[in-house]
Amino acid sequence: MKTFIFPLLLASVICSCYQPERNCADFRTGTFEFDYVVDGTTKKGTFVRTEEYNVDYFDNKIDTASVRWINECEFVLKKVRPKNKEEEKALHFKILTTDSDTYTFEYSYAVKPRNKKLVKMKGTARKIK
Repeated sequence: MKTFIFPLLLASVICSCYQPERNCADFRTGTFEFDYVVDGTTKKGTFVRTEEYNVDYFDNKIDTASVRWINECEFVLKKVRPKNKEEEKALHFKILTTDSDTYTFEYSYAVKPRNKKLVKMKGTARKIK
């Protein structure tokens, strides 16, 4: 029994220490591509992020948001010229993992909507410049 417990304990300790790679500084600025789905159709969008702004290009639209970094891997986007109350809500992004040219992130409203559950969505962006 002891010979079974020790390897199991050792494996769980090694696995619990694993941290996914997060080189967030590499993805702080640049030009990125992402896929999104509208009415069951997958489309490709692009965005350019500088230290101060994030400019999205999708569906023949351009959308600009200010960027405020919370820490190395988390930031908040807030639209510069919102057209309605919904667009006034800031979005919180957290980079979960990074690779050579991609990062996986989750995002949600920066402030939890009243009387609603905070929904977190996931996505992947690829750095092209």
